[in-house]
Amino acid sequence: MNAREFSLTADEMRASGHDAVELVVRFLESLRELPAFELASHEELSSLVGTISEHGRPISEVLQEASEKILRYRVRPSHPRFFAFVPGVGNYAGALADFLAHGQNVFTGSWMEASGPTMVEMQLIDWLRDVIGFPVEAGGVFVSGGSIANLTALAVARDTILGEDGLSRGVVYMSDQTHSSVERALRLIGFARRQIRKLASGDDFRIPVDHLRECIDRDRAEGLRPCCVVANAGTTNTGAVDPLRSLALLCRQSGMWLHVDGAYGAAAALCDEGRAALDGLDQADSVALDPHKWMFQPFACGCVLVRKGALLPRTFHMRPEYLEDVGGSGEINFWDYGPELTRPFRALKLWVSLQVFGVSGCRDAIEHGFHLSRVAEDALRAMPDWEIRTPAQMGIVTFRYAPAGMSEEQISDVNRETGLRFSHGGHGFVVSTALKGRTVLRMCTINPQSTEDDVRETLAMLNSIATQL
Repeated sequence: MNAREFSLTADEMRASGHDAVELVVRFLESLRELPAFELASHEELSSLVGTISEHGRPISEVLQEASEKILRYRVRPSHPRFFAFVPGVGNYAGALADFLAHGQNVFTGSWMEASGPTMVEMQLIDWLRDVIGFPVEAGGVFVSGGSIANLTALAVARDTILGEDGLSRGVVYMSDQTHSSVERALRLIGFARRQIRKLASGDDFRIPVDHLRECIDRDRAEGLRPCCVVANAGTTNTGAVDPLRSLALLCRQSGMWLHVDGAYGAAAALCDEGRAALDGLDQADSVALDPHKWMFQPFACGCVLVRKGALLPRTFHMRPEYLEDVGGSGEINFWDYGPELTRPFRALKLWVSLQVFGVSGCRDAIEHGFHLSRVAEDALRAMPDWEIRTPAQMGIVTFRYAPAGMSEEQISDVNRETGLRFSHGGHGFVVSTALKGRTVLRMCTINPQSTEDDVRETLAMLNSIATQL
């Protein structure tokens, strides 16, 4: 094969496209019957994956092998009984949109190079702005996910509040329930660990505003510069939402930036129940959210919104000489709005999904997730020896098996082992987490394909395992 042969014929592309679609459709049709989790050893996978081909092989053979030997061994986050972490549901319409965008290798850095894709991204930014209640001057950008969304927003907060010379004195505040990506982002943009305050959350797993205010006052009295509070709009552990409106008022009075990590929960503002739970979200200075979570998009599709959109290019705009001819159109160039120069067309999958299923379809699916978490809570309350650690909120419920007479150490061991045995059995996927030092099990019920029976069967199996340990 020479350089000019680094391609497929039209017939090969059509045939292999049909093969790929059939493999995906077959997977989706059989998903409910497949294990939620399959694992193989390093030695087994080394044999299955084989070696890199020197001279090439037929694409139909390679696709079949990838599907059967590689993609088989993993968790399936779109499985209807995958209740761990945050289920990655995806949807076929969004996957086809990704195929279109990647098949045409769309670059979305500048208006000149991608005016159509840029227009779609702008439209969706405006729509998401309205969903969370931001003003018309808000702006944003699509990114890979919550990690980069948090990093992007915090970089803008750093530059806006501290400027170039104030970083060494800046202090950022969050609760012990804040996602680890926030601390990582702060470290990457120059904050030392000594500049990060991780406050103990209350019994409700929300940040205590009075204690936060005391910490801010103490740091300011010591000559430091409190600059940012990171609030949670749906924590990964429990779905807890920090008191956003109170935090916004505190930050405004203190000359600080309020960033809300809503990677999990902010999209719930699309429905009435979610909007009520997220009261005050519209008062934030920036919000991270992930359409690949509660808007059911294929990975990777995140977004960051900033209340004053003009602040984004103040942090990220650069114009090297080799980009002068393509960057001066007067229109938005999204490479000026975040850390990426080379940007795929992430927004297309959300646009296509909303066009196909409608906003109402997305809203109904979110409401279904709220409902299933209440189904789980009700079922647990009827199960002897099980206790609710945190009730259903934002589609998450935490619980544990805790019969009388069992020590805390025994309870932790039993619950952890219960989750592991259930998950390795393949019927579903549930893992433990720790709340205030106590091991609990956790279910996140946001998959629109999950049913009440899926929830109840999962809990029944967990109970059967726990009572036999």
